[in-house]
Order: sequence, then C-alpha cells, then structure tokens
Amino acid sequence: MYHKLGNIPHKRHTIFKKENGDLYHEELFGTEGFTGNKSLLYHEYPPTAVKEIKQAVNVAPTAAVINNIESRRLMGFKLPAENDFLESRKTLLFNSDLSIGLAAPKDSVKNYFYKNATADELLFIHKGKGTLKTQFGNIHFVEGDYLIIPRGIIYQIHFHSQANRLFVLESASPIIVPKRYLNNFGQLLESAPFSERDFKLPTDLETHKEKGDFLIKIKKNGILHNIVYATHPFDVVGWDGYNFPYGFSIHDFEPITGRVHQPPPVHQTFEGHNFVVCSFCPRLFDYHPQAIPAPYNHSNIDSDEILYYVDGNFMSRKGIEEGDITLHPAGIPHGPHPGTMEKSIGEKSTEELALMVDPFRPLQLTQTALDLSDNSYYKSWL
Repeated sequence: MYHKLGNIPHKRHTIFKKENGDLYHEELFGTEGFTGNKSLLYHEYPPTAVKEIKQAVNVAPTAAVINNIESRRLMGFKLPAENDFLESRKTLLFNSDLSIGLAAPKDSVKNYFYKNATADELLFIHKGKGTLKTQFGNIHFVEGDYLIIPRGIIYQIHFHSQANRLFVLESASPIIVPKRYLNNFGQLLESAPFSERDFKLPTDLETHKEKGDFLIKIKKNGILHNIVYATHPFDVVGWDGYNFPYGFSIHDFEPITGRVHQPPPVHQTFEGHNFVVCSFCPRLFDYHPQAIPAPYNHSNIDSDEILYYVDGNFMSRKGIEEGDITLHPAGIPHGPHPGTMEKSIGEKSTEELALMVDPFRPLQLTQTALDLSDNSYYKSWL
C-alpha cells in the first residue's frame, strides 16, 4: 500500500527548503537496490553523521541440536523476564531463512535505538501494550497485534507495563501478505481473510531536531554494532512510499471455514521465502453432519511445524499451556492427541488462539530451547 505522512515536496528529487532557506535532506529507503519497495524520507539533518563506532558483539545463535527428529514442547512462559529489550530476546529455533524466539522485556527502549539491517522482523505482542516508534511515525499496539518491521528501520518500543511477552520472528527475506490474496493490481481480494482497512499504519510523525550522541544498535549478519550518530534518527519531517512498518491484529483475521476440516493454508496470514505464518482464531467448526473437527494425522514431509499457543484450549492437544511452543519436525507424522479426535465430534466452535510457522528447511535448536523443553512431550501420543 502507498502511505505518506508529514510534509513532502510536489516532485521527488527536487529542491525542498526549510523556512530559513536551508535544504531538507532526502533519503531513498529502498530494497533490492532500486527495484524493490521503497519510500522517500526528508530529514532535518543528513542521516549519515557518524561520531563513533564502538565495540561490536556477536549475537548469532548457536545450534545445540542440528538434525532434530523429536517432537518438542517448549514452555515459553518459563523464559525469565529481563530488563533490556534486546537482551531479553532469546533465539530458540533457526535456519538459513529465519529465526524464531521469545522475549520478555520489562523496560522500554529509550536510551538507545535499534535497527535490524539484514532481516525483516515480526513481533507478535502476546502480553503488553505500548507504542512502536520509528522514523516513519508511531504505531500504537495492544495484545494480539503483529508488528511487521522491514529491515533497515530504526525503532524504539515504549511499553506501558513491565509484564510483556513477545513472539519474535526474523526473516532473511521480506515478510509479505500471501500473493494468492492479491489481485493483479496488488489489492486484497474479496476472498482474502482480511482487508487493507485492518492494517495499523504509522501515525503521529514526531520530528526531533536534537543534536548530541545518539546510540543506534545495528544488527547485521549476527553481529550487534554500536554506532553513535550526531543527530536524532527521528528527524524526518515527511515521507511517502510503500516501504514502512505496520501492524495487524490477530483478532481481525476472518477464519475461512467449511463443511469438513479445512487445511492449515486457509489460516495463512504472512509469508516469506521458504516459510509461512498462519493465525488460528476463534471460529465455527466444520458443519458436515459427520464432520470430525480435530485435524487429521498428517506427515511432515517437506516442513517443520511450529505452533505458538496464545489463548484458549487447542482442541487437538492435551497438556498445552499459554505461551508454549510445539515443534513437530519433518520426517515423522503428527496428529491429534489420543481422545481429542473423538472428543471434538459434535463440537460447534472453538475459542483457540494460536499462530503457526511452517518453515521449509529444517530448524536447529539452541540451548535455550532445550532448557525450556518438556522432555516427555514426544511420548504423549502413547
């Protein structure tokens, strides 16, 4: 979608003067060189004034398990809360296309700024509310919101409480709306499970003119660089284009149902290269008189499956708690727990709320994932 905020000149790449006669500084914020999505931003100061480059830190995840064949349950709410936003982010699962983790930050990001230079980020707000602040403006978020932050965007998160829980996905490719939901002009189809008006776009553009020492932590290829800039990074007076952060509430996803059980692709919400993200939301069950609402057993032939449980009772699982992650790896089939198939017959609806990620390359597990594991989970189908 096209969006704009603030003041911009009539034509791009032309003279745009301040009241005192000085020029604003234009920045092309574009992807794939000059051929992908882009926005044009207009700064009070040049966005290039680096004062100091401090020590860098290696934050790349390390694999504790590489070739996983075990179904696993990770008890996410056992991840301890930490004060700092970045330090609280723990990678649990990863491959060359994406990484999946959790975060439980207590404090807002106010004494530094953050940029992921090599990955788009999806932050799912499980617990907490607040404001995502970027050079493109502000997005106010609440529980159940997805925040999509394209690579290269500088941001801070201001939380309204200390009890915050986030699901974090980093993607080496752009995170986009499924192409099958779009017509030839890029507009969402009538058959799509959401529409453009459901997106939370940036508002309240804040233009800062302060000079000084502004620390930006930049994550690039697994290294966290600490760079001090001479001017506030949120000095934009106006911008327009197609490349910007946005939000989407899982509660605005409209489930697609049928007479018999619908496969997971009807729940798809986002996609990237070699993975999809789905939203399982409260919905009516299948209405064929002999329908079995519980999902059938299926083989994970081409992809691992990750489910993050947000709220409600997930009708095909037993012993799952809020904040848990289950991993069902490629190579072995999985399906409903014993008794849940029979129990689902005759049920009319579900209040379950969960998100799912299906990557098409095997996931490796970190030591943090093992520390959160229920080691008996794979036996729960006996």
